[in-house]
Amino acid sequence: MPPGAFRQRPASRAPLIGCESGTLKRRFGMSIPRRARVLTALDTLLLGCLVQTLVVRAGEVPGTLTSTNRYSLHQQHDRDGIGKFYMGREIAGVMGHEAAPWLERLERPQQEHPDELVSDLRLRPGEVVADIGAGTGFYTRRLAQAVGPSGKVFAEDIQPEMVLMLINSMNRLGMTNVTPVLGTTTDPRLPSATLDLALMVDVYHEFDFPYEMVQAICRSLKPGGRLVFVEFRAEDPNVPIKPLHKMSEAQVKREMSVQPLDWVETLRTLPWQHVMVFKKRAG
Repeated sequence: MPPGAFRQRPASRAPLIGCESGTLKRRFGMSIPRRARVLTALDTLLLGCLVQTLVVRAGEVPGTLTSTNRYSLHQQHDRDGIGKFYMGREIAGVMGHEAAPWLERLERPQQEHPDELVSDLRLRPGEVVADIGAGTGFYTRRLAQAVGPSGKVFAEDIQPEMVLMLINSMNRLGMTNVTPVLGTTTDPRLPSATLDLALMVDVYHEFDFPYEMVQAICRSLKPGGRLVFVEFRAEDPNVPIKPLHKMSEAQVKREMSVQPLDWVETLRTLPWQHVMVFKKRAG
């Protein structure tokens, strides 16, 4: 879910939640406490090693992907976006690690029903899954419990600070079936043909290179593996999220039509989000 405080709107309309680039005050429309973890000298050293060590732990050497002319840039654009468009959709700004406490807010379970979501995924013990854009590990923890000690969770994020927070969290909890991975904006750096499922919770709409990222994720899925998008419903004006941080089911299907994926189902059991499930084609 995007970070930030509820920003007041006229009484007849719901508040908005969302993120954009820039300072926290500009991002949220109001000041919020900066409770993000202060890095120690040891943390700084660890951050410098993440690119080398975490990719090796994931089992692959980083590759290089190049973008094509499938994107367009516009000087005039939404203040919550980056001015880059894909298939008619403006890409939203990425949440910074400074707002990481928002991912662990006390209200989040009530707003998103994360345990219900993980239950709906019907994961089995021993499966290998990925939490793409894992942040602090809010969903990673639940996925790790679902697949059990015999399973494995790759927890990927593109921000070293987020990965470090996740490592510290998993260590405190004693979770040994989680492998943190530092990805890039074009490649999550996950091992090929390994995943039974890849989960993206309120993440896809912020990808700088959505085509390349999904292409790379598909390479990491086993034939028949599932790719799951959890996004706030753009079809519902009552969902109190900024427009660029919502996605419609039709738009997600449109963008996945150029990938080796087939739509399976859309779950609508969550309060504000829809859960769109795709399966990788065999062969």
